[in-house]
Amino acid sequence: MATEESLAKAVEDTKLTDTPVEAGSQGGAPVAAKKKKKNNKKKKAADNAEAASNGDSHENGDDKKEENDEEEEEEEAPAAEGGEGAAEGGAKKKKKKKNKKKSPKTQTEPPTVPVAKLFPSNVFPEGEIHEYRDDNVWRTTSEEKRAAERMSTDEYNDLRKAAEVHRQVRAYARKAIKPGMSMIDICDTIENGTRNLVEANGFEAGIGFPTGCSLNHVAAHYTPNAGDKTVLSYDDVMKIDFGVHVNGHIIDSAFTMNFNPKFDKLVEAAREATYAGVKEAGIDVRLCDIGAAVHEVYDSYEIELDGKTYDIKPIRNLNGHTIDPYRIHGGKSVPIVRNSGDETKLEEGEHVAIETFCSTGRGYVVEDGECSHYAKTPDAPHVPIRVPRAKSLLASINKHFGTLPFCRRYLDRVGEEKYLLGLRNLVSSGVVTAYPPLVDTRGSYTAQLEHTILLRPTCKEVIFIL
Repeated sequence: MATEESLAKAVEDTKLTDTPVEAGSQGGAPVAAKKKKKNNKKKKAADNAEAASNGDSHENGDDKKEENDEEEEEEEAPAAEGGEGAAEGGAKKKKKKKNKKKSPKTQTEPPTVPVAKLFPSNVFPEGEIHEYRDDNVWRTTSEEKRAAERMSTDEYNDLRKAAEVHRQVRAYARKAIKPGMSMIDICDTIENGTRNLVEANGFEAGIGFPTGCSLNHVAAHYTPNAGDKTVLSYDDVMKIDFGVHVNGHIIDSAFTMNFNPKFDKLVEAAREATYAGVKEAGIDVRLCDIGAAVHEVYDSYEIELDGKTYDIKPIRNLNGHTIDPYRIHGGKSVPIVRNSGDETKLEEGEHVAIETFCSTGRGYVVEDGECSHYAKTPDAPHVPIRVPRAKSLLASINKHFGTLPFCRRYLDRVGEEKYLLGLRNLVSSGVVTAYPPLVDTRGSYTAQLEHTILLRPTCKEVIFIL
């Protein structure tokens, strides 16, 4: 009898020992917590499915997920309070997942969102396509030329990215610039937008050259130096000329702003002449032929200002130009007058700035006024620099700009001080070239329009469209 009682007691003890009761827990609490957790997972899945069917899957799903995560943590807390054994053997806490911020799909005002975030694929829209004519029609369907284009995909995409930055900054500038703004504020608006949108990073991406904001008889190469108090007025005609580069591939484009409608004909003449130049340009086209096409348009324009009629003339010593990597002015100049005598031909693969200027004055510009634009002279011969300040300034120019143009405000921005003597020394030695403002007769008015085109193997692409 005693043996049977002992045996029964031993069996009972064995059953108790095999029951998976965790240290510090009360009865079946862990089991209940696990069931609750499982139910919550099912509930979460159902909620997310319902939200997706209503078109709000991202927002509602994220909200439900946060609520369920909180509930799960609260339910697991009692098991954790039971001591170290519960912490080791009980259910582990789930970490909260932070919601990722959505990328904006539209540009802000002023522009601050990098274009890379607006185009997550990092493929940027191509410009306006023009098919080649006459002897170059065969290029359109040539498999060999198509293969050549595929080899330059990255280069084309860099140019299109720069063009997209330029387009968005320009669109905002047109809305934001008003009479009463200072020239420095205007340039800051454009340059800060450019740096933000292109994600400026030294020689990888940034500003292509200083922002030109030349007024009235000043046709080009004016940007304010520090302390310039010039203010835009209602009767001003302002040429905005700025550039963007990506990996050294520069987009150069300009437009004219006027607020008084009496100048509309002047601005229209520059626009139509530039379009004529764009239409004429192409592979194997002679530069003199482009100039003749532009000049023909200007011949048909005149303007009446304050009761007096003026012929609108092309500015004969200003030209368009080819563009090389990190060099805004390449080896070829594109005339805007007839009978230039330049029979040089444009070639496949070239980037060309078709740029026309017109004036109510004499149609000829000279250098005048305080200089603001500079650039390191390409292929300058080695010259020993003996002035210490000039030597340190040249090192800074090489570091921050290379062969890209810069202005005195940009030197201020990178921390250079008391540099004018050194800068003059670099200019006089030929290491740096100065580009003073280019002006027509005082009292006259000038206008400008410029596009960058790419002479692709199979077609002509106008990279930037106003």
